[in-house]
Amino acid sequence: MSLLQVTYDRLGYTQSKNGTTMSNAWPHPRRGRGHRHKDQDRANREQAVEQKVKDPVPHGICMTMCPANELRQRKAQNRLHKFEMVPGTERDRLPRADVLCAVKEYSRPAAGKDSTRPSDLRPSSALLKTVCYLVDDIAASKTFQPWTEVYSFVFDRLRSVRQDMIIQRLSGPECVTMLEKSVRFLLYASYRLCGQPLQYFDPRINDTHLQETLSWLLECYREGKHQHQEAFQALSLLYNLGSFHTMQHALQLPERIRHSPAVQLALAVSRAHTEGNPVRFLRLAQRLDFMQVCALHRHLLSCRRDLLLLYSHGYNSHNCRYPLQRLSRLLFLKEPLAAELCQVHGVNISREWVIFSKNSFTESPSGDLQCRHMHEPVDDEKWNCNSDGIIHSCD
Repeated sequence: MSLLQVTYDRLGYTQSKNGTTMSNAWPHPRRGRGHRHKDQDRANREQAVEQKVKDPVPHGICMTMCPANELRQRKAQNRLHKFEMVPGTERDRLPRADVLCAVKEYSRPAAGKDSTRPSDLRPSSALLKTVCYLVDDIAASKTFQPWTEVYSFVFDRLRSVRQDMIIQRLSGPECVTMLEKSVRFLLYASYRLCGQPLQYFDPRINDTHLQETLSWLLECYREGKHQHQEAFQALSLLYNLGSFHTMQHALQLPERIRHSPAVQLALAVSRAHTEGNPVRFLRLAQRLDFMQVCALHRHLLSCRRDLLLLYSHGYNSHNCRYPLQRLSRLLFLKEPLAAELCQVHGVNISREWVIFSKNSFTESPSGDLQCRHMHEPVDDEKWNCNSDGIIHSCD
C-alpha cells in the first residue's frame, strides 16, 4: 500500500475512479452533532406518532385555567379580558394578567393548528375547577357588572371547556357536573337576558349551545345513576315543550325517574300545553321552582295570549265584566302587567274590570311587547331573586 493511500485512510478519505471523496468515518465535529440532533428529533416525532396510534385520544396536562403559552400570547397582543387583569392595570398600555383569574378562551379549529397538544389541554379536574370558578365566582357574583358582559365572558369560556372535553372524550361524574352547571347557566341567561339587543344576547345562539349541552348531558345519564338526573330531565321537558322527540325520551325513562315529582309535574305541564289548556298550564306553572320557570319562560307569553283569546270568545258580551284581580292571578302576573297585556291584545280595561270582546281582540299585537317584562310574576321572593344561589344550587 502506498504512503498516499495510508494518508487517505487515516484522514477518512476514499479513493474512487472519479477522484477523492470524503468518507463518513471521521465526520466534522459540528456537522456530526447536527445530524445526531436531527436523528433524535426524527425519533421523537416517530415516537409521538406511535403513541398517537396506540392511544389516539389526547390527555391534557395543563393544571391551570389558562395555558401559559396562550396567556403570554394574549398578554402581548393586548387581548386580555378585564376580568382577567390585575386590578389597577386596566388602563395600562399592556395590562398585567392575573394568572389566577385568566381562563382559556375559545378558538375555532384552523388548518395547521394543533389543538391536541397536552400542554394546551386541561384534564377533568382542572376543567371542573374552571367551570366552578366561571359559574360560582363570576356569573353568580354581584360585583361583576354589567351582566351582559359577564354572560359574554362566561359563555365563551364555557365553550372552551366543552371543546377540551370533546377533544379528550371525557366522561364520568366530573363531566356530568360540568354539563349540569353549564345548562343551568344557559337557562338562567335565557331568562335574564330575554329581550336584550342582539349585540348583547342572541337567543338563537344561546338556544343552540343549550340544546347541544343538554343533549350531551342526557346522553351521559344513560351510563349510570346521577344525583340530579330527575331535575334535569324535567328541565329538558319544560324547555322543549311540544317536541315529540323530547316527550318520547321522557316516556322511555326508567320508572323511578319517570315517577319522580319533578318529572311528573313537567309531564303534566307538557300535557296541558299539548291539549291547548292555558288555564291548567298556568296553574301548574305556579308550582314550579325558579330554574324550572327559567326553562318554561319562553312559552309563557304565547300561553297567556291563548288564555286571553279563549276568554275573549267565552265572555264575549257588552254586559259582562271580569275582575282584573282574578284574571291577574290566572295569568300569574301583577295587576298592572296583566292590564298592560290586555291592552296590548285589544282587551278593554275599565278600572278593576276587564271587558272581553272577540271582535276587538288582537292576536298579533302591533306594539313592541317586551317578553322579559311580561315574565315578572306575582311572587317577588320566589321569582325575582338574584343569580347568587340560583345557578349553582345543584352541587
